[in-house]
Amino acid sequence: MKTPQIIRESPVLLLLRLLLTGVCVDGYRPVIIVHGLYDGPKQFKTMTLYITKVHPGTEVTVIDLYDDLASLKPLWTQVQGFRKTFESITQKAPDGVHLLCFSQGGLICRAILSTVPYHNVHTFISLSSPLAGQYGETDYLRWVFPKCIKKTVFRICYSRMGQKISICDYWNDPHHRLRYLQANSFLALLNGDKPHHDMKAWRENFLRIKKLVLIGGPDDGVITPWQSSHFGFYDSNENLVEMRNQEFYKNDTFGLKTLDARGNMSVCIHSGVKHIQWHSNYTVFRSCIEKWLT
Repeated sequence: MKTPQIIRESPVLLLLRLLLTGVCVDGYRPVIIVHGLYDGPKQFKTMTLYITKVHPGTEVTVIDLYDDLASLKPLWTQVQGFRKTFESITQKAPDGVHLLCFSQGGLICRAILSTVPYHNVHTFISLSSPLAGQYGETDYLRWVFPKCIKKTVFRICYSRMGQKISICDYWNDPHHRLRYLQANSFLALLNGDKPHHDMKAWRENFLRIKKLVLIGGPDDGVITPWQSSHFGFYDSNENLVEMRNQEFYKNDTFGLKTLDARGNMSVCIHSGVKHIQWHSNYTVFRSCIEKWLT
């Protein structure tokens, strides 16, 4: 009887065969998703499918907290809750994680990145988030304040009770800047509009990310101005001031200018996408998100 021959593959051929058969040689970083206002995990089933289809084996977690109407709770309260789950995941990911955050969730994620020291977030993807604030009459506003128009919302938002409603935590009325600075205890701190003793530490924490991806577009219909998703906002005459002309950018209060100078910021603009479509639009995923989730 002949002795069976043992055929040994070269390492190069073995690697090629594994790639061709769809086996993932190097694992992908876990992806943490934080939902927006009136949202929950069910809205991100499509996004999860997109991610796991192109990157098989990726651990995707849509944090199931403050869903639906509970998303109206104060943002600092939500940050505390989301942070616990965030930290439990990141502690088990030595190579880091990616953070994908939609709408209001983008502000929650910014607060987490600013207040958690030594986090290991590699890429922060902000998907149509009011990063510089919100000032517009949309369906979302009418659901919260049905009898108000944008010119009068400041009377509610810039009060002690108003600051207990999430949307008021980033309501940025350009005609009442002083009232905003006096009353706002969330966005004004994140953007460094209102100096505080944690600014240096928050800046250092935020700058631990390797990549910042900003996604938004002119047909969003909710984020107002839509350029807020790219850190642009209105001046007192409601003229749009783009990101690089904002004071928080020029003063580099939380590290945005530094990220830009490092070449670690990507801006993606898509027209024809409504606000609730961002997380299920395949073109947006392929062109703005997929390449950063490696």
